[in-house]
Amino acid sequence: MDVRGKRIFVGLSGGVDSAVSAALLQQAGALVTGVFIKGWYPPGMPCSWAAERRDAMRVAARLHIPFITLDASVEYKKSVIDYLIAEYRAGRTPNPDVMCNREVKFGAFYRFAKEQGADAIATGHYRSGEKDQSYFLWAVPKEVLESILFPVGHMEKDHVRSLANKLNLPVAEKRDSQGVCFLGNISVEEFLRMEFGTATGQARDEKGQTVGEHDGAVLYTIGERIALRDAETGPWFVLAKDMSTNELVVGKSRISAVQQAQSPIRFAEPNWFADASDATLAQYRYRGPRVPGHIEQNRFVCEGALSDIPTPGQSVVFYHNGTLVGGGIIEA
Repeated sequence: MDVRGKRIFVGLSGGVDSAVSAALLQQAGALVTGVFIKGWYPPGMPCSWAAERRDAMRVAARLHIPFITLDASVEYKKSVIDYLIAEYRAGRTPNPDVMCNREVKFGAFYRFAKEQGADAIATGHYRSGEKDQSYFLWAVPKEVLESILFPVGHMEKDHVRSLANKLNLPVAEKRDSQGVCFLGNISVEEFLRMEFGTATGQARDEKGQTVGEHDGAVLYTIGERIALRDAETGPWFVLAKDMSTNELVVGKSRISAVQQAQSPIRFAEPNWFADASDATLAQYRYRGPRVPGHIEQNRFVCEGALSDIPTPGQSVVFYHNGTLVGGGIIEA
């Protein structure tokens, strides 16, 4: 897209990636407006949104571009937080960043920008390389995703940092956020313990023998390495959960031999950018390997054994020659 003279709204998060994206678009001749998207924040927990907004404003001031704050707290609470809580309560492990992208960043923000007369929106997402975030973009509607600009999408992080320094951006040395989308540095574990509290339960091995205690089945993810109380030395990994009895099935390996042999990955609620038959690789956890195989109805049949358990509620995302084909939600 030739952006010269085009009105582009850039989602300024307060981080280096979106800052460089805005600067590059401005250099290319776009009429850039920076937009900070305010989400919903859990009461009583520290949150960095005010500091993030201040950093976004500093970037806008450095670039001499208009700056807007978009309050998307209602959309975020309903589509991300309520969804996350409901999924964990049901024993699944949701992917809040996927819903954040679909409903907030490329939902509420996209609609707002269009209503304000923007020709397009842009974000600091990566779509290739070590920081590839396409895993979190599969649920965005095709017509929306195809109209979004990703100025740093195919760059490496080190190069983006270098550009930020050359452009003298105030966030050039800022560390990346590691928390849930819009929750800053609050971890999922912290948020879940605040929401659900703890409830001591039994952890059993695959033979049904009690091997230790845990803090509540709702707090754990299948495949996760956990610390058990009153247990022999691990490592211990969650192989299954029983929400009705608050029990975990655990093992010394991340996946059992039986689970390893069950290679088809069942999924629901698919969203496609190309024909499903084009899918030749599947990724079922962020930064996990892309495993070869093919789709049969709503199953991805893997070629060979799996290295860990596909977690119900997480995303399985499909590729062909590095190109995003589509994705879905993993079913048990």
